[in-house]
Amino acid sequence: MKTMKNWLLTGLLFMMVSTVFSQGKITGTITDGSNSLPGANAVVKGSSDAGSSDFDGKFSITTSVASGEVVVSYLGYDSKTIKFSVSNGGTVNLGAIVLTSNSNQLDEIVVKSTVVDIAKDRKTPVAVSTIKASEIQAKLGTQEFPEVLRNTPSVYATKGGGGYGDSRINIRGFDQKNIAVMVNGMPINDMEGGTVYWSNWAGLSDVTSAMQVQRGLGSSKLAVSSVGGTINIVTKSSDIKQGGSFSSGFGNANYLKLQGSYNTGKLDNGLSASVLLSQTMGDGYINGTEFEGTNYFVALGYATKDNKHDFQFTVTGAPQWHNQRSTVSTIETYQKYGSIDNPNTRYNADAGYLNGEKYNIRKNYYHKPVASINWDYKINETTKLSSVLYASWGRGAGASATGGIGGLSYNNQAFLLPNGMVDYNRIQAWNSGQGKVNFNGADQTRTQVGGVFQNSSATGRSGSAPNYTYNTTSGISQTSSINSHDWYGAVINLNKKLSNTLTLDFGVDARTYKGYHFTVVNDLLGGGEFFDNSVADLKPDGRHLTTTYDSRVQWNPFENKDYEKIAFNSTGNVRWYGAFTQLEYSKDNLTAFVQGAISQQGYQREDDFLYKTSDPLSSTDYKNILGGNVKGGANYNINEKNNVYVNAGYYSKQPFFNSVYPNNKSTVNPNVTNEKITGFEAGYGFRSRFFNATVNVYNTTWNDRYLKGNALPDSPGVVGNTTYTEYLGLNEVHSGIEFEANSNITDKLKVNAMFSYGIWEYKGNATVNAYFQADNTPVPGFTGVPVYMDKVKVGDAAQMTASLGASYEVLPRVTVDANYNYNDNLYAGLSPINFASPDNKGALELPNYGIMDAGFSYKMLVGKDKDKSMNFRLNVNNVLDKIYIAESRTNFFADDFVNGKNGPTYASAGKTYDGIATGNQVYFGFGRTWNFTLRYDF
Repeated sequence: MKTMKNWLLTGLLFMMVSTVFSQGKITGTITDGSNSLPGANAVVKGSSDAGSSDFDGKFSITTSVASGEVVVSYLGYDSKTIKFSVSNGGTVNLGAIVLTSNSNQLDEIVVKSTVVDIAKDRKTPVAVSTIKASEIQAKLGTQEFPEVLRNTPSVYATKGGGGYGDSRINIRGFDQKNIAVMVNGMPINDMEGGTVYWSNWAGLSDVTSAMQVQRGLGSSKLAVSSVGGTINIVTKSSDIKQGGSFSSGFGNANYLKLQGSYNTGKLDNGLSASVLLSQTMGDGYINGTEFEGTNYFVALGYATKDNKHDFQFTVTGAPQWHNQRSTVSTIETYQKYGSIDNPNTRYNADAGYLNGEKYNIRKNYYHKPVASINWDYKINETTKLSSVLYASWGRGAGASATGGIGGLSYNNQAFLLPNGMVDYNRIQAWNSGQGKVNFNGADQTRTQVGGVFQNSSATGRSGSAPNYTYNTTSGISQTSSINSHDWYGAVINLNKKLSNTLTLDFGVDARTYKGYHFTVVNDLLGGGEFFDNSVADLKPDGRHLTTTYDSRVQWNPFENKDYEKIAFNSTGNVRWYGAFTQLEYSKDNLTAFVQGAISQQGYQREDDFLYKTSDPLSSTDYKNILGGNVKGGANYNINEKNNVYVNAGYYSKQPFFNSVYPNNKSTVNPNVTNEKITGFEAGYGFRSRFFNATVNVYNTTWNDRYLKGNALPDSPGVVGNTTYTEYLGLNEVHSGIEFEANSNITDKLKVNAMFSYGIWEYKGNATVNAYFQADNTPVPGFTGVPVYMDKVKVGDAAQMTASLGASYEVLPRVTVDANYNYNDNLYAGLSPINFASPDNKGALELPNYGIMDAGFSYKMLVGKDKDKSMNFRLNVNNVLDKIYIAESRTNFFADDFVNGKNGPTYASAGKTYDGIATGNQVYFGFGRTWNFTLRYDF
């Protein structure tokens, strides 16, 4: 018996050893024929042995199966089965495995060009999240483009005022002025102020192949403003599979979208083309925010037969107009037009009626076509030249109100209907001398100037409280602040493989920008003329103007209109010359890089209104400022599942245009200095067939931040609204931890999760200077005033975010999905002037909130060969109709006095909502919204 046990143990040990030493490895690269497919699954049929492709499409499977079949699958593509045979301890390379798209959508990710800095999984040492076209197409619905990113770590996206394209995004506590946004390698942040107006890019979601968020300094080789992160958007190319689609979508608030696209595929002669057209319109969720937008996209391509040259010409634009909600109302106002417990979150203090129709004096209209030529030249097997030449011509404006009636603005209570809407008819009646308005203690009637009812920028009240002086001659007009531009640029990169382990990149980044800024009259609202006395050469007589201009979108960006300009007329010129280089080391499991970039920005201001043409300040010299960055990092793949990375960088960031020339004057700011950003980051990644996860920690220091503040409050001898403030020595530290994971629980059930926790605070105290707007001279007694900001929380973004989502394929091609997003440690936006006392209360913390989104998808195969499809998609956002405060512009606490420095507090007076003082000016988030889309792919 003992002998038999020994034999059994020996046999079992032999089988175990044989199994261990009979393992082999299967490798390969998964592509669509042109580009890699990251995240594709490869599994040995009939076993649990599997692998997932990296960003280069490469995968590796360790298996004990000597021969069999590998099944390769990827979302949106037909699966493929490949036979294999591998010897004990050996490796078999299946080569390039080409999958065929089963969704003729323009889904391919264009990563041919080396000017597009896409981070690669388990290789590029940065914190990154990638959103594919299929997810954008399915889940965006009626949401704004930035909102599709809110389920990625440390991202906070809100709808702002709620107008079409008026959303905003923060990454790691930094606003979008300090987030680099790149489209196909082109920087699109405004060159004067760093802003990104998403309404100008409203059609971008229709043509995006992939969007990648690189948090922190990122992997871009350019000296771009990636303080908080970089959003890389890669659009569709022309050389993709032949086919097209038609779609129609509708939703709440009369939302309607129609879209059609077609692409030829790559023809035998190397030519290719893709086109897309769409139209979107609706009433808007917020009252009085009607909108209409068009999107066009044309891509033309040519590749030589030897594949050495590849050209892509792209032009896209999204002309649109939308009414806005620019006035930030108090919580008390939302309650007034709703109820105490159920405030009217859709209320818009800018919306009203005129002549029996809806009317909103606040309106945005813009058209920003962008054209680019990408040329990729494969010089030889080790050298590649990539170039992009681009141009943008922005034309448009934001309309608002100018003037006043007895010191009253257009949405003062005196002009509101019982439902809170603005009675623009009453303003029109006053302007035309046919109505009365009560101010200065009595009903007043408008008087003429020179026999005409004269509108101007005058508000009808001058001086400071309590000694105001009133007049009855002023009125209210609708005017537009034109912000147009011509922008030309080029990025050229030479990529040279020095050896099997070293690759060198170096290139240039050149841009030139001319911004046109002036004001025109849109509507006198019953007035007879507009008097403007802002042109220095024409003072004191001024000009009496009667010409008005409609607020329609200018489709032709090359049309030169001869405007009669008012208020101001200046041109901002920016020249950017940059150079960059990167050296990358890659061998076995280690990848490391070091990169550096330098840029010179030159700023020039021209102004023939504020200054006489004989004044040298009417056209300044260029103020040239040098900046740049240096970054480095390394990634080490411990094994096929585990990797770690670190990176660090320093960025000397040039100030924005209005920091160099503050308050729209042509004198250079004597305190102008570069902002200094230092970042450190470390992370760990885990990849397997069933579960992927990434966790990282970061620390970013932002020193010498420039901030222009609001006007001073009225005080003896100082009229507050004639001043502005400037903060010096403002420093911030942003630290945190981020976690992101997804899991294929089964072939049908997929789960994703995210968590981020930040500690974003001001470091040290700062000082404030106050200046008079008229001439930038200091306000006596307001120079070098300390503001106590140390340890105050950075506002305007949630410092703790989390989300959990899942999708389940109930039946073949029938999927339901849901996602819950939670936000906490959200603080109000700050004005440092509120921190003039060392015993200030800090930043106001807003209530936490969570919202749930859900969706339903069905794909029905049609056609003789079932190679076409009808796709149905239903999205419901904020399913539970949660009421929540998304942002606050003010910082009043419940225990603050309602008026002045004594009396009842907000809490004692019962003036709180969810613990927040109702005197705070806030934007609530949207309630429940929905949309349904039907798409035919052929």
